[in-house]
Amino acid sequence: MDPAPRPNALKSAGHRLSLTRLRRALSGRKKKLQEIQEPNEPNETKPEKEEEEDDDDDDDMSTEGNTVIGLLGGGQLGRMLCEAANPLGIDIAILDDHNAPAKQAHNTNRHVVGSFKDPERIKELATRSDYLSVEIEHVDTEVLEEIEKNGVPVEINGETVTHRPPIHPSWRTLRLIQDKYLQKEHFKASDKNIPIAEQIAIDSGDATLDSLKKAGQQFGFPFMLKARKGSYDGRGNFKVNSEDDYAEAIKALGTLPLYAEKWAPFVKELAVMVIRTEDSDGKLKSCVAYPAVETIHEDSICTKVFMPPREVSEDTCEKARKLATEVISTLWGRGVFAVEMFLLEDGSLMINEVAPRPHNSGHYTIEAVPYMSQYKAQLHAVLDLPVPMKLIPRVQSSIMLNILGGAKPDSHHHLSSLARSTFDDNMDVYLHLYNKESKPSRKIGHITITGFCSIQELEAKAKPFIELVDQIRQDRLKATSETLRPTQETNGSAKPTDTNATKGTSENHVEPQELAAGTTSSDKPLVLVTMGSDSDLPVLKAGLDILKEFNVPYTLDITSAHRTPKYMMKVADEAAGKGIKVIIAAAGGAAHLPGMISSETPLPVIGVPVKATHLDGIDSLLSIVQMPRGVPTATVGINNSTNAALLAIRILGSFVPEYQQAMKKYQIDMEEAVIVKGTKLREGGDAAYLAGMKK
Repeated sequence: MDPAPRPNALKSAGHRLSLTRLRRALSGRKKKLQEIQEPNEPNETKPEKEEEEDDDDDDDMSTEGNTVIGLLGGGQLGRMLCEAANPLGIDIAILDDHNAPAKQAHNTNRHVVGSFKDPERIKELATRSDYLSVEIEHVDTEVLEEIEKNGVPVEINGETVTHRPPIHPSWRTLRLIQDKYLQKEHFKASDKNIPIAEQIAIDSGDATLDSLKKAGQQFGFPFMLKARKGSYDGRGNFKVNSEDDYAEAIKALGTLPLYAEKWAPFVKELAVMVIRTEDSDGKLKSCVAYPAVETIHEDSICTKVFMPPREVSEDTCEKARKLATEVISTLWGRGVFAVEMFLLEDGSLMINEVAPRPHNSGHYTIEAVPYMSQYKAQLHAVLDLPVPMKLIPRVQSSIMLNILGGAKPDSHHHLSSLARSTFDDNMDVYLHLYNKESKPSRKIGHITITGFCSIQELEAKAKPFIELVDQIRQDRLKATSETLRPTQETNGSAKPTDTNATKGTSENHVEPQELAAGTTSSDKPLVLVTMGSDSDLPVLKAGLDILKEFNVPYTLDITSAHRTPKYMMKVADEAAGKGIKVIIAAAGGAAHLPGMISSETPLPVIGVPVKATHLDGIDSLLSIVQMPRGVPTATVGINNSTNAALLAIRILGSFVPEYQQAMKKYQIDMEEAVIVKGTKLREGGDAAYLAGMKK
């Protein structure tokens, strides 16, 4: 399948010229017009130096006229892209939270604060950029398409012009990659004979069960049930081992758009990074592959990368590189792409999925391919600068180890210290920390180890590092197990240990439990309780007490709609896939949190307006109530987290009979309590009743 050509509308001056050059051209034209309309008096001259300084006044652009790439997303990938861009004199304008990791690595006044899913902020970024690119594929492709077709207005020297920054990779590629089912259908429909697993789309709603039965009949067992959108790092997947798993699979993923995939009996997971280049008309110029690597995934997260893959022949590695270039040739736009694939039992290869950006499996290239790391390649490709036709590592072998947050905030310190203090004549160790807060399983850094020896010899030399990485994981799993283990009450009923509530009062950011899809533990959180600030926690205490009273397992978090919008959207987007059924969100003041979460999740959201310093909470209440059509957000009274919890339990009771029965008992008890109070008031009179209340 040949890539689609670019629209002719892009062949405009605004598309070809950088904003800096465009400003200067318009400034020069304006000066000439002024000279014609207002000729100088004989004895008057204009100060040339002053004029030259005016010419260089670019507002958003650097005075040296550096090319500016606008980047949607500013996490660790963006940070390493900035580290590659700085010595090349390439400017990166980042759209993300104000203190995002990438912004810490590149100081410029062109950054934009906000969400990379916000259309208005994306347009603002476009006005400051010569090119647009992405750090993450889960962005608003509709606004990118609009920018490509219609441009954005930019005021330059008093004139408004239409600016169309080229977008790489193309919004077409991003939109396709966002839907994993359509992504693979695209590869299958190409003329490249790309091997993918058999797959079928799963119907939604009441038809889901019949679709699952059809998948079971067609593929046999086991087969994979996968979310089409929004999932990453193995999340959003459910292994269906038999018909008995259908109900649990629907419970875990049933609210998401799904597809089923025939089980692939793989022996290893491989990955290949590819540089894709094309001309300004969208015609493919080249696809150049990096070496194939072996990736190790544990707990649905990549933990280790080996280059070259262990016990894999050179012939297979070359086949993997060739297959990866064939896959990427079917897409649109310039940049680096990650192609993940399976090595099957029979020695054949099968494509798993593609990431249209720098990737975890390519971190090793910073040291192993220093003349053209994946980040430098991204810059060169986007800007249409030269790239090599061959990518040959400068070392014989390399191992990349992800540093993941452990059971404690300092769990990784020993690993970092080992990296800083290790020097070896035959092994080099490179430490990369992302300056991110440590949380369990969060990617907070990586270590690359290189050597001029075989991968087996390097693995033996790196054993102390690998053992520490494994130990951090084991400690994290043990701590998670202890956190989730039920404690036995005196009445014999199991109740989850309430460690989350304790964490919420002492930590600035509480991560929801990372639960694998399909777990059947009775203490799996069903309710996510989140707040815009820890100052909202006292208001939520009454509701949390209700959840405890009903033995409803819950998890806590802090997700500010304004200070951590990217994280907030991630939490909302992933909640359903983790088994959460209801979300309670508390916020004061502008109180955007409940509505923003509701816009990012298919789950019911209950907003708790919090009384702030001003306006007695009326502003919070009205903000939550006045949501636009299509984004329903339930709202309770100001500071009334009790009703929020009770409503959440009623929602759970619609499909969990035990909670419905418990709610009926609660209502009966409440009725009896009111009757007792009424009887006491009637019989004793108001004076005695009030005296009793004072006591």
